[in-house]
Parts: sequence; C-alpha cells; structure tokens
Amino acid sequence: MSQADIDSTKAPLIEHLIELRSRLIRSILAFAIAFGVCFAVAGHIFNLLLVPYEIAAGSAEAIRLQYTAPQEYFITQIKLAMFGAGFISFPIVANQIYKFVAPGLYKNERSAFLPYLVATPVLFLMGAAFVYFAAMPLAMRFFLSMQQAGGDGHASIELIARTSEYLSLVMTLIFAFGICFQTPVILTLLARAGFIDSQWLKDKRRYAIVAVFAIAAVLTPPDVISQVALAVPTILLYEASIVVVKMVEKKRAEAEKAEGSPD
Repeated sequence: MSQADIDSTKAPLIEHLIELRSRLIRSILAFAIAFGVCFAVAGHIFNLLLVPYEIAAGSAEAIRLQYTAPQEYFITQIKLAMFGAGFISFPIVANQIYKFVAPGLYKNERSAFLPYLVATPVLFLMGAAFVYFAAMPLAMRFFLSMQQAGGDGHASIELIARTSEYLSLVMTLIFAFGICFQTPVILTLLARAGFIDSQWLKDKRRYAIVAVFAIAAVLTPPDVISQVALAVPTILLYEASIVVVKMVEKKRAEAEKAEGSPD
C-alpha cells in the first residue's frame, strides 16, 4: 500500500473514531442520568420489587426485612439504581449502537436487523414480567412454607430476609429469565446466518431440554420451584423458535425462487 493510500484511509478512520466517541458519551450520559433518577427513588423501586413477596405473604404487614451492616442498605440502593438505569437507558444505548452500525449495512440488512433490535428488549421485559407476577411469588411461597410456628416444645423459625439478599434474588431471577427469553432471537439469528435450520432444532430437542434444565440450575437459586419456573417457559420458547425459523426458511425459499425465475 502506498503512502497516498494510507493517508486516504486516515480521515475515514478518524471520523469513525469521533463518531464512536460521541455515541459512547451519549450512552454513558443516558445511563448516568437514569442512575441519578433511579437512586433518588430507590426506596420506591424497592417497595415495588417487594410486591411479589407481599403476594406470597398475604400482606405487606407480614413482611419483615433487615440489614445487618450500616452501609448495607445504601449499597443495596446503589445496586438497585444501576439495575434500573440499565433497564431505562437500554433503548437509548441500543439506538446509538444501531446508528453507528447502520451506515455500514445494506438496506435489506438494516430492515432485517431492526426487528431483532425491537424484539430483544420486548422479550427481556416479558421475562421480567413473568418473574414479577409468577415466578417470584411462587418461589417466595415455597420459602415461606418452610417457616415453623413456635410452641408445644418446638422453636419458632421465621423468615426475616436481608434487604441485600432479597434484591440479589430478584435481580438474579430477572436477569436469568430475561436472558432465556432471548431464545427466539438467538436461534432465529443463527438460522438467518445459516448455522442451523428447523430440522436441526427438532433433532436436537431432547438435548436442548437437558441443556435448559442445566442452565436453569446454574442461573436460578438452588430450589426446584425457580428452576422449573425458568425451564418450562424456555422450552416453550424453544418450540416457538422452531416455528419462527420455519417462517424464515419459507421466506428465504420464496426470495430465492423469485430471483431465479425468468422475467
């Protein structure tokens, strides 16, 4: 490569780096603003996250939480603010990533990429909603069922959860369900890239079921209720992915047929 060729590539590279910096600054700024807002109302957010516990316990008055170190609840609020900021700022961050990548894509590639950009947060929110309204109340009922009333020669065993551990449980479940609910997006992208097809997914179904339960055991707390609550929807999403991949294959076949047909 001649010196002139090298010099001609410097300007586009610098322009890309400048654009990348501006996109990163906007993303970080969006996260920082969302963090400040979430930290200011961290107490209210934590009370919202307690609703599944209240459903399981029967009322808010039946719940007792504690923190055992002076800084524990403060650190819990910071973690909560970071988690909430990730949720709120994700659309802006994803939009900045798309705007940075889009100029390098063909028009048909941009139109194919956009639905996945929309589907990713929607599926994650569906996973979070499933945790909030179904999995978490179910898990808390299971944990509360282990309590023991005192009297008749028996000690009283009562659940008094720590604020940090309860938040950690909720965040772990939301993250686990949110990731596993991305199954249709991941499998459809792999199908579009030509790595898998619907028949392959059918043939590997039994291995997928074993893998799903193994992943559920790793991502969720060590109780059967949470593991089954995560595994069953993921398996259903795997079956839905087979249908979606079939649709992708059908559209691809129609496009190839249209291109191959004489004018």
